[in-house]
Amino acid sequence: MSRALHPQISLYAAIATRSFRRYSTYTAATLAGIFTNSVFGIILSFAYLALWEQNPSAGGYQADQAVTYVWIGQALLMTIALWSGGSTDDLAERIRNGDIAVDLYRPVSVLGWYLAADLGRGLYHFATRGVAPAIVGAVLFGLVLPSPAGAAGFLVSVVLAVVVSFAVRFLFAASAFWLLDATGPRVLLSVLATFFSGLTLPLNLFPDGLRQVALALPFASYIQTPADIWLGRHAGLDIVAAIGLQVLWAVILLACCALVLRAATRKVVVQGG
Repeated sequence: MSRALHPQISLYAAIATRSFRRYSTYTAATLAGIFTNSVFGIILSFAYLALWEQNPSAGGYQADQAVTYVWIGQALLMTIALWSGGSTDDLAERIRNGDIAVDLYRPVSVLGWYLAADLGRGLYHFATRGVAPAIVGAVLFGLVLPSPAGAAGFLVSVVLAVVVSFAVRFLFAASAFWLLDATGPRVLLSVLATFFSGLTLPLNLFPDGLRQVALALPFASYIQTPADIWLGRHAGLDIVAAIGLQVLWAVILLACCALVLRAATRKVVVQGG
């Protein structure tokens, strides 16, 4: 069993590494993105400070926690590919132009291939467009630092956030098997993700009913859950529970991806593609 798994693990590691290197070639885009995230972080920080001046404990956050939340959101924006991008955009394009047939002939899981590529992309963006704006925020505003357990939980949560985001984006990209073009679904997904991930406002500020629904959706795994772990709103067993919900969503969504891919594969074969 271990001998059979070793080549697969090596292959996925190679795919992730290649994806990391691919994105590292876009130096100008990375620098422009760091600048943009930093500017928006500054603007949002002042907006949040004005809001928390009027309500010092809004959503259960203190003002310094709210500002830290802003910069966590900016750090994770590209890491999780909130507005689409990454390997799932490649998938949608390959479905549209027919190159997906090559992917289906590979002796490796299509889902695993694209997930590995997206993890490599996410790691690059976290190390660049995640860390650099956070340093800017720390210098200009001073950010709340997590406990050791919170820092470890945050890193695990970020990995799961990328996986959950990938699975959702994969499902929307796979709609191209039936719609031929996934542009419309991707726009819809961007709107849903922006609102329900906690990027615009922490989900804890939502009214009671809407807040509970939003926190239960997979989008909360994108920013809200990692941010709350960093800020200490989840501690001890609460961290385990929060990460457990992310794991549950990751398993459910990846299973749905596999089922959709299987159904789409049958459709492609029937069409003779």
